[in-house]
Formats: sequence, structure tokens, C-alpha cells
Amino acid sequence: MSHLIKFMSESPNIYLNDPDPLSVLLKRLSLNAEVYVNGDFCGTWAVDTSGSRRIPFHLIGKGEAWLHMGDEKHKLNARDLVIFPHDHQHIIASSAATPQPHLINAPMSNDGETTNMVCGFFEFKNTLINPLLDAMPSVIHLPATPNNSKALTLIDLMIMELSESRAGCYTVVDQLAYLLFVEVLRVQVESNKLQSGLLVALFDSRIGSALNAIHQQPEHNWNLAQLAEKAAMSRSNFADKFSKLVGSSPMNYLIKWRMINARKLLITSDLSIAQIAEQSGYESEAAFRKAYKQHQGHAPGSVRSGAQS
Repeated sequence: MSHLIKFMSESPNIYLNDPDPLSVLLKRLSLNAEVYVNGDFCGTWAVDTSGSRRIPFHLIGKGEAWLHMGDEKHKLNARDLVIFPHDHQHIIASSAATPQPHLINAPMSNDGETTNMVCGFFEFKNTLINPLLDAMPSVIHLPATPNNSKALTLIDLMIMELSESRAGCYTVVDQLAYLLFVEVLRVQVESNKLQSGLLVALFDSRIGSALNAIHQQPEHNWNLAQLAEKAAMSRSNFADKFSKLVGSSPMNYLIKWRMINARKLLITSDLSIAQIAEQSGYESEAAFRKAYKQHQGHAPGSVRSGAQS
């Protein structure tokens, strides 16, 4: 054992102590995934799960269904996944024909073909503002094709877990859904489906390094020169590329992130407002209170008292 300890102490490269920008952000935003429906839908049916202020998703376990969004409709096949990053109004139905309003979320007819559907949601807890989703489309359709082999592996594991219903199934399925969301984010960037936005910036080796510094140390007194140094770029080139990718200047993003971090601390910790001000990069409680109200529209104390949710 002593030899193992000595080996590990002399081999710092084996430790996972330098997390990548996406991992840091997902942890700081407290990503949560939950599956709440695994059912067989028979005959004529139509489901609308929008309006929860979360990120709903639907997975077709077997059979087929139709996605209706406004005047658009798309066929969904077995193992297809659809996600709605902005909780856009949508209907999943048994037919290509637009469902009549009285049929939406009504009891199914229980005749005809059967479709198995898994429904759930993703959410970032303790934050009202989620910059990660800003540039996302209204719907992400991940078809069951060989190009999405990693996602299909997770989907197959989810379907198997739900069918076997072994002890711990709920926890396993929720964790698989979490991993599936991360894979979907990867696919969005790696397939060039997104050209800008925070998610794309996180995958950029230079801008991602600066963002990682902000996310991990919001209390630091960052300036443009320091962040540009993190990105190994000149100040002007860094500021220009950061703004084009993220959609705001580096210093404005720093303020936004500090507000996100402060709100999380107000909800989840017992720290005093003065301590939260310090951890958010403000030299005084008064300066923090002023900045928080200016950017959030309400005082930090109202979040802690439950006046803001």
C-alpha cells in the first residue's frame, strides 16, 4: 500500500483535477434530469408536456409517433429523441393529422397500434438565467442513426433498465438521462449545428479557458488583460472573439455569471449576504446589493425570503 501511495503522490498527471469547461459549467448550474413517464400509448392519443419552465424530452421506445410544432410536423421512429431547450409548445401524437384541441392530454382510445414513449425533463436548478441555452434551437431531434451511436447506447440502456425494473431503476434511468443530455450537447457542437453561443464558446480551446476561469473563480478581480492571458490571445482579439461567440463582452458576462452564482448561494447556502458578496467578487455588501438589484430586478434578500423563485 505504501508503494501505491508513493506512486500516486509522484504521478500528479493521473488525478482528474483540471475539469473541462463544459463539465465545470454543468456542475455549477446544477443540471438535473428526471424521467417521469414510461408508458404504452394505444390508438388515438396526443400529449403536450410544455409549460413547465423546464426542458422536456420524449424518447420513442418502440413504435412511432408524430411531433407537431405549429404548422410543422415530423415523424418520430423507435429510439428517436426530441428535446425542447426553451420549453417550446409542442404535441407528440399518434397521427400526422393535427390533433383536435379536445384530444390533447385526453384519455387514449386504446385501439390500434401501440407506441412506447419515455418522457422526462432536464433543468438547471437554482437559476432563472441559463446562458447555456441561449443559442439552442426550439427543438433538437436526435434520430436513431449510426452517426448517433453513443447516444443510442445510452438510449438502449435506459430502455433496458425501464423494462427490467430492477432495484435502483429510477436512479439509474435519471443518471442515464443526465448523460444523454451531455451527449446531445456534444453532438450540437461537434456536428456544427451551432455557430455561436456559450456552448460553442466552451468548446473553443482559447475562449473556453477564459470561461473556465470565470466559472471557477467568480470572486477573482478579473480584468480584460487577465482573461485574454488565460486565452493566450491579445486583448483586442480576445474581446472580439469572445463577444462574437458568447454574445456579450467578457466583463458583462463576468457580471452575469456572478449574479447566477450569487443566486445559487442565496438559495442553497447559509452564508450571510456579506459573505456571498465577497464570493461574488464585490468588495462591500452595499456594492453587491446594488449590483444584484440592478441586474436581477430585486434585492438579494427577497430571494432568501422566498419572494423570488
